[in-house]
Amino acid sequence: MKCPCSPDKDYAACCEPIITQQKKASTAEQLMRSRYSAYALGHVDWIIESQSPDGRHFVDRDATEQWSKRARWHRMEVVGVQDGGVDDDEGFVDFKAYYTMAGEDITHHEVASFRKVDDTWYFVDGLEVKPRPFKRLDKKVGPNEPCTCGSGKKYKKCCGKIGAA
Repeated sequence: MKCPCSPDKDYAACCEPIITQQKKASTAEQLMRSRYSAYALGHVDWIIESQSPDGRHFVDRDATEQWSKRARWHRMEVVGVQDGGVDDDEGFVDFKAYYTMAGEDITHHEVASFRKVDDTWYFVDGLEVKPRPFKRLDKKVGPNEPCTCGSGKKYKKCCGKIGAA
């Protein structure tokens, strides 16, 4: 079986040993990937266990399990990593998780923070990254202005027509 965190890797060699606690994540990114795979495969116990001990009481197990099961998980993308290496005690992973829920395609973009305590990495918190608002760079063409294609017609009678190419 391919690993949910990376289609190029086998689950048994990638996230499974971390999720089943046969092996510790050696980096913050490894822990992040195992948590994504746990969401995709419904391993809620690992999602809770990998949460920092002081933050576990904030995790709503039922809501987490419902989200995990109701979503159809497609893939994850690591956008960037800051620290979180083998010799670090904290790190940040900027990632995107792509999934479908109730027929809607969703991209969850988050910067997750991690802390290593007694040689064990834990998820601490995540900050959702909101998309930037769209800002038009070019001037909006009004319906009665000359068409941008240079035809000499009004925009609404040329390229602004519904169905115009």
